[in-house]
Amino acid sequence: MAEHPTLTLKLSGHLAEIAPDKWIDGAYTLTVDGTPQSHVNIDDPSQLFFEYVQRMGHVIDQLTETGAPITAVHLGGGALTLPRYVEATRPGSRQQVVELESDLVDFVRKELPWSKQASIRVRHGDAREVLAKFPPGLRGAVDLLVVDIFSGARTPAHVTSLEFYTEAMTLLAPDGVIVVNVADGPGLAFARSQAATLKHTVGHVAALAETQILKGRRFGNIVLVGSPSALPLQWMPRLLAGGPHPSKVIAGIELLDFIGSSPVVTDATAVKSPPPAKNIFQVKPGHR
Repeated sequence: MAEHPTLTLKLSGHLAEIAPDKWIDGAYTLTVDGTPQSHVNIDDPSQLFFEYVQRMGHVIDQLTETGAPITAVHLGGGALTLPRYVEATRPGSRQQVVELESDLVDFVRKELPWSKQASIRVRHGDAREVLAKFPPGLRGAVDLLVVDIFSGARTPAHVTSLEFYTEAMTLLAPDGVIVVNVADGPGLAFARSQAATLKHTVGHVAALAETQILKGRRFGNIVLVGSPSALPLQWMPRLLAGGPHPSKVIAGIELLDFIGSSPVVTDATAVKSPPPAKNIFQVKPGHR
């Protein structure tokens, strides 16, 4: 693989770059518009690097019997870190990935190819539009729905609303789980409203993050986990034990306190996620 291959994405105009990890052999980072979007270990796809992705991985580990294949849908592709993880830890899983930037998928497939044995179908297009086009056989049959949608460093408004989540929920099995990556900063107005919206839609919700992020003291990623069925109580200590540390899981009354008076987001009120300060995530192209 050529070092630091880059591509200007046709749709967004953002610059995508793949660079080798300086400390981990066989690992690479995909950066889009200066923001690290994916970290992939080609030699060991079961290894997850970003903290919020590790938390998502812990949730995936709790689904059904250990190692059993699942049906998964990923809204937002990037370098397919989690689809690769699911295939590595639950071989035989059926997976569908939705990615808006078609040339990004081709770029990743060329530079960071995934296993040809993996049952991963990539659908191209806007996540919300593609949701309506999934085959009827997938409705009510999905064990895992991952929502990790970013344009550059921000989540587009139209995939944060009650209407969006209501459509997404039609895919979930009765005991299926939705996992949402939410990026927010001090005050957590966006994250609190996303938690309110998901809870209004799906019923049972927990939030996982580094302790200082959940307290609203710094910008970072909060993982929201929701299900039509009650989330098993035994999950909570396991998710905490999995790290990274320090970490916190909130659910029940504590989650309601976190939400407070935050409103449910609708198409009429939806906004993009807030931009991070450039010194938090962003890196200069070609600089590692």
